Amino acid sequence: QVQLVESGGGLVQNGDSLRLSCTFSGGTFSLYAMGWFRQAPTGKERDFVAAISRSGSLTYYGDSTKGRFTISREAAKNTVYLQMNSVNPDDTADYYCAARRNSLLTWTPSSMEYWGKGTPVTVSS
Repeated sequence: QVQLVESGGGLVQNGDSLRLSCTFSGGTFSLYAMGWFRQAPTGKERDFVAAISRSGSLTYYGDSTKGRFTISREAAKNTVYLQMNSVNPDDTADYYCAARRNSLLTWTPSSMEYWGKGTPVTVSS
């Protein structure tokens, strides 16, 4: 059974940088495309943040994070990262790592097969 464990969340100030990590276990990392989603404190749904293909050659970003966040993966450590730069209070949310085998689907929460438990990020103004 695939398991995902996020880490790196915390309290940061407006304009700071933060790197989230997600460690993958229980399967073959290279067979899974990976994504990050977030859910704001008052949000009803999880919003797409970023995703990366199985090989790492393709990356995808949500409109609100494009140009500020960078997703990457490290095969040797079975880990996917989310580098968050120039954060602002609107980035405050629980951040979730997710995995799926199909890279061709639209990046929606329902398209993901496995989820981590999330890590909280709070950006103070």
